[in-house]
Amino acid sequence: MTLTKESFHRAPPPASEVAKADMDSTREKEEAPGQSVLRTGAVVPRKRAVGRLVMHSMAMFGREFCYAVEAAFVTPVLLSVGLPKNLYSLVWLISPILGFVLQPVVGSASDHCTCSWGRRRPYILGLGIIMLLGMALYLNGDVMISALVFIICLTVHLCSIPEVPLRCKNEEAKFLLEATEPHTYSSIEEEIKNGYLKSTCTEIKAAAKPGKCAVASQDQRQMTLKSLLKTLLNMPSHYRCLCVSHLFGWMAFLSNMLFFTDFMGQVVYQGNPYAPHNSTLYLTYKTGVEMGCWGLCINAISSSVYSYVQKVLLPYIGLKGLYFIGYLLFGLGTGLIGLFPNVYSTLALCSLFGVMSSTLYTVPFHLIAEYHREEESLKLQDGEQAGEHGRGKGIDCAALTCMVQLAQIILGVGLGLLVSVAGSAVTVISASTVALVGCCFVAFCVRYVE
Repeated sequence: MTLTKESFHRAPPPASEVAKADMDSTREKEEAPGQSVLRTGAVVPRKRAVGRLVMHSMAMFGREFCYAVEAAFVTPVLLSVGLPKNLYSLVWLISPILGFVLQPVVGSASDHCTCSWGRRRPYILGLGIIMLLGMALYLNGDVMISALVFIICLTVHLCSIPEVPLRCKNEEAKFLLEATEPHTYSSIEEEIKNGYLKSTCTEIKAAAKPGKCAVASQDQRQMTLKSLLKTLLNMPSHYRCLCVSHLFGWMAFLSNMLFFTDFMGQVVYQGNPYAPHNSTLYLTYKTGVEMGCWGLCINAISSSVYSYVQKVLLPYIGLKGLYFIGYLLFGLGTGLIGLFPNVYSTLALCSLFGVMSSTLYTVPFHLIAEYHREEESLKLQDGEQAGEHGRGKGIDCAALTCMVQLAQIILGVGLGLLVSVAGSAVTVISASTVALVGCCFVAFCVRYVE
């Protein structure tokens, strides 16, 4: 493509403006996350240092301390104080119901948050404090050492990679689109070199006053739960299929994890949580619960290791292969545990739980990012602004995360009845069955971006 006459004869910028742009660009490198600009106008984030990525993931690291306490001890503690078997799984209903209702609201609100601190971090901090208070009130003194670990990890996360405020991000995307119109297509690199792009982005950042939140538009303020649910129902079919597969995965995973320590105590060790607390049966049950905690520890270690292995496997088997393997190995592992409830084989197969855990936390959200990247590329090709008239990633991730709460609600309603009829072994058998069904769904129904 050739330059037009006007762009070819355009006068060079004054030397004072170039010097000012260089100073602004140097300051911007220190204040804002680095980005590279393609000739199509797309903004590609640069690679982050490993230390920064570790800091950024500290919120999940701290959250897992709280989740480990919940998964390992809530069911055994409630059973030991006399919870009837027919209420075995109903104790898990209140939390997922609240999460299922509030998750889309929080996701949508974070998509439209214009706080200079970032779109997500105000909500991460607020919800982290709420979770901390809830854990402290439920388990009191013993958990105060943990939900503390969570405060430290959350603080480290909040000080990691800075977020670009929404207002600044939209203005930068608009400028990049204008800068790549046909009559200036071949001169975009020259503009970047001369400092035009950097100085403009710096001016955009200066327009947003730091430390204050911009006032949301009238349409954003009037967003209701009704319109939000309508948005979820109008999602493209491949988004809905991904949500269904995520639902299968979490139903299988939670069916096993939330009741695994009780399964170890009652089925593997043949203990009884309803026996007198000084009896041999009750002490045997407690020993099984402790061994179940070691199994959950093995799960956590294998999940961490497999998360690194995923990066090596991805170029060879792709996201579809990673998704399929995670469900398949978990289904086979839990099935063997249910059929052969031996202490040592059970602990060995706990390593497969980590494969499923790592898969659920990474692959579906990677697919969401791929879907959005594909949509934004198509919009740029059609001449639209990136992100214009579309859903934000926050609402789609919220819809995906809602499947966790929905899975817990389904298990809370139905699993207690199955346990009261067939015993605790049904938890791992049902987990295996649902995982294998989900394995087929992942293979044939989920769409993968080429």
